[in-house]
Amino acid sequence: MEKHDGRDTGEARFDDPWYDALGSGWGELDGTGAPAPAVPSARPEHEGRTGGTADVYLEVQRSAAFQEVRGRYRRFVVPGVAVFFTWYVSYVVTATTAPGFMARPVAGAVNVAMVAGLGQFLSTFLFTWAYARHARLRRDRAALDLRWDTQELTRSVKGGER
Repeated sequence: MEKHDGRDTGEARFDDPWYDALGSGWGELDGTGAPAPAVPSARPEHEGRTGGTADVYLEVQRSAAFQEVRGRYRRFVVPGVAVFFTWYVSYVVTATTAPGFMARPVAGAVNVAMVAGLGQFLSTFLFTWAYARHARLRRDRAALDLRWDTQELTRSVKGGER
């Protein structure tokens, strides 16, 4: 990467990490065989904006693109947290209220409590994998586009220089 001397030329450099989108896994299929759906751009709504930097961030936050990214996040995280929390609480409650059931042998010295405890680890890794995959396929590109648009818009307003 080249050393930056403080002047902003306003051009995208080829060593910019946002320049090569496909280099980080974007453009993959969403599991159904189709590309992940696109998110509308926030940029056309802001052409010719003359307000301050805070106004740019507020406008981007109100944009359809930002709302779509947040909606995709919530549609994945809220059910995921509910399922994971229910699974965890049911494990703890069962372990404290039904010790006889948890002590029931499954195979040799392995009992139900051990299988359920290992299931906690397995489900943690499974949810982590699913979250990362969902973020990569459904949100990362759109969020990166929003970040790029926001940076471009803040450069053009007074007080947006670094």
